[in-house]
Amino acid sequence: MANLRSVQKAFEHEGIAAQIISRPEQVEMFDKIVLPGVGAFKDAVATLRSTALDQPILRHIRAGKPFLGICLGLQMLFEKGFEDGEHDGLGVFAGKCVRFDVDRTLGLKVPHMGWNQLDKITDSPLFRGLSGQPSVYFVHSYHVIPDDPAIIATTTDYGRPFISSIWRDNVVATQFHPEKSQKTGLKILQNFAQW
Repeated sequence: MANLRSVQKAFEHEGIAAQIISRPEQVEMFDKIVLPGVGAFKDAVATLRSTALDQPILRHIRAGKPFLGICLGLQMLFEKGFEDGEHDGLGVFAGKCVRFDVDRTLGLKVPHMGWNQLDKITDSPLFRGLSGQPSVYFVHSYHVIPDDPAIIATTTDYGRPFISSIWRDNVVATQFHPEKSQKTGLKILQNFAQW
């Protein structure tokens, strides 16, 4: 769902070949997969299922191959999403994706949009070579709540901490947009490509 070309261009900027794929049989051709996305949880998951991309993506993950989810690509990894009702995600991780409540409780704007800092919880391979609290770019109204806190790689504060990236085994995913996060984001994409 959306932003495919911008992610591809970010990889290419770093000299990393990246191809946009649209057919299930193409998933098996690649060692690494990136699932970006902008839009609604329900529509994005429905698109993956209607194009029969969901099962090849899940097989890729189960095979232990590197996988990167970006924004909606992170959210869809969870069991449930609560945008315009309750909808099933891909179920890679137990947990849910819920709307920020900081507009009602703290008077902050939703969507959360703009630059914000990462607080590292684990030493995810995505952040190799990045020190301190790197700033990255966000555009989102929903955030994930995993059942297992061990998968949390970073949090970010927007009125209160929320999960801004996860990592378990061969799966990494970010709520922020590395492709829009300038040098820091390009370094993150390089790290994924070299992982």
